[in-house]
Amino acid sequence: MQITVTPDTFRLARVFTISRGSRTEAKVLTVRAEHEGATGWGECVPYARYGESLDSVTAQIEGFSGRWCDLQEELPAGAARNAIDCALWDHAAKWKGKPVWELAGLSAPGPEITAYTLSLDTPEAMRAQAAENAHRPLLKIKLGTPDDMPRLEAVRAGAPKARIIVDANEGWTAEVYTDLAPHLVRLGVELVEQPLPAGQDDMLAEIERPLPVCADESCHDRASLPGLKGKYDVVNIKLDKTGGLTEALALREAALAEGYKVMVGCMVGSSLAMAPALLVAQGAMVTDLDGPLLLAEDRDPPMTFDVAGIHPAPAALWG
Repeated sequence: MQITVTPDTFRLARVFTISRGSRTEAKVLTVRAEHEGATGWGECVPYARYGESLDSVTAQIEGFSGRWCDLQEELPAGAARNAIDCALWDHAAKWKGKPVWELAGLSAPGPEITAYTLSLDTPEAMRAQAAENAHRPLLKIKLGTPDDMPRLEAVRAGAPKARIIVDANEGWTAEVYTDLAPHLVRLGVELVEQPLPAGQDDMLAEIERPLPVCADESCHDRASLPGLKGKYDVVNIKLDKTGGLTEALALREAALAEGYKVMVGCMVGSSLAMAPALLVAQGAMVTDLDGPLLLAEDRDPPMTFDVAGIHPAPAALWG
């Protein structure tokens, strides 16, 4: 199997800000797996929060032996393994003439309603964003600052009928979360992601959780599950964390067996990154695969988003 990797950049439709910073473009790595006349594609988004960079992940990919049977042992969970794993699944589908969902023993996928993320901004600007997107059934708000309540109130005023989830991006303390939680419930928030920093979240097992708390930075793969017990109600599965579709499907099965609900999320990437994630998102409590909606440009062909949600990828894209 010949594995090649190239960098790609996609302009964002607008500046995207979270508590850690802002960006105007999505920088991704595209992997191609070529063998016996078939080419599979995969995409990953190296993430500095996990010690990754475009250069470090490229080096990991270029150092891979090319043997799928060795991938899970040869590379750790993370962006590099994700892009290769998804490219190899796509190659297998093209080579065998069967869709990935069938090869993986899954049911045929359908569309899933996805959250749409509002960029962190002033309360006034976030109210305007919310009003502009009030037709969307599920909005996600990036929080994690000292001024979160005015922002949350503004979003609810701008989109009074939308379902809302919030992502604190590790930005709160236990005291801040305890203070905010009743207001989150009052404003109809359905879920809060990663309120406390990973590694400093033991207090979640001791304080009241009046709404579901989802582990994001605290959950990467199946090895993360023992450390979540008693602290979280939901796990956010992202392929760039699990290291690909193979581990993501295994994590979903293990998490559900242990009583967790599942959210399937993404980094800011193209439709090529969302395509395998949608297979994991079937029937999830929350699907958050809005990466392409945040872009000014996408892969060709792109995935389809409409009132039914995000639809399975066309075969010409992936799978």
